[in-house]
Amino acid sequence: MHSLFNPTDRDALARRIAELEPDAQRQWGKMDPAQMLRHCAIALGDLLGERPVKQVFLGKLITPLIRGQIFGDKPFRRNSPTDPIYVVADARDFEAERARLATLIDRVVQLGAAKTEGMVHPFFGRLSGAQWGQLIYKHFDHHLRQFGA
Repeated sequence: MHSLFNPTDRDALARRIAELEPDAQRQWGKMDPAQMLRHCAIALGDLLGERPVKQVFLGKLITPLIRGQIFGDKPFRRNSPTDPIYVVADARDFEAERARLATLIDRVVQLGAAKTEGMVHPFFGRLSGAQWGQLIYKHFDHHLRQFGA
């Protein structure tokens, strides 16, 4: 399983992010590339403690049923629902968002899997460090595929 905490996987993601163009056409969804970068940064910010996170009630009900899909080898499906707290609808500066995301990725990697162990995801709840690395990789892969990167 791919993980942000695996240097080879992380380097591959970094290359894909670097190759992403600000005018890349989306293959699904509503965000443009700059908004997508911001969306991913918000998710990493939660892991880094930029705001308090509690698991939502719906997540407590559904997560046990879909855990295998989330942490399995299959990529996320197109047009998966987005929690409103992660929706980015305003115009964003592409290069600023790419730089911010790179900084946040570095901060998460410096934390490492051990220090992310047991941290709470707002939908999936308490995750292991390995699960965090896998989830972040799959989330980024999903959005990079969205723009053909």
